[in-house]
Amino acid sequence: MGEGEPDTSDAERKMRFLYALRSRGVTDGRVLTAMERIDRGQFVRGHFADRAYEDMPLPIACGQTISQPSVVGLMTQALNVQPRDTVLEVGTGSGYQAAILSQLCRRVYTVDRHRKLVAEAQHVFRNLGLVNITAFSADGSFGLPEQAPFDRIIVTAAAEDPPGPLLAQLKLGGIMVVPVGQSDTVQSLIKVTRTERGFEYEELRPVRFVPLIEGLASD
Repeated sequence: MGEGEPDTSDAERKMRFLYALRSRGVTDGRVLTAMERIDRGQFVRGHFADRAYEDMPLPIACGQTISQPSVVGLMTQALNVQPRDTVLEVGTGSGYQAAILSQLCRRVYTVDRHRKLVAEAQHVFRNLGLVNITAFSADGSFGLPEQAPFDRIIVTAAAEDPPGPLLAQLKLGGIMVVPVGQSDTVQSLIKVTRTERGFEYEELRPVRFVPLIEGLASD
């Protein structure tokens, strides 16, 4: 390979990555562009780094996971984020989902109960120059009342029902995407839209997420 020539393996890997997303239903052009820009490899460390471009969930610190890219894409697509939106993410995890959202909206607020995960995600955000993300260590089940209301809310942990405090922090016309289920084996991804008459619920697909837990973690 001559000097200045692109690394074909990188280009091929990116092409396969985007093809896998499309084949699993991620068809929104803005979402695909955002996922092409944000390198998932920046958010996966250790033994699993070489699997960062496969469409599979992977373990991260604190017993959590980074979701498989197609699920991230489908959740982002369902959220229908607009350029002037303010988005709340509950469950920062690796920071990958927040980074994708940062490409699509005006500001992302992201919260996680694990201080270690928030610190690691903030480090990656700085390295990538993502200046429109604000990450907090907090109990995400209560949302972020001081920054509410939000145009969009995304929850990356499963609750038995869409949490009341989060519903209350959603703007009129706003959308929340949340996994709902009573066990870690049977969950549905739900899209909630706030209308003048109340909340409309749409079931999107079966998913599997870690549970939404109240309180700050001790780590």
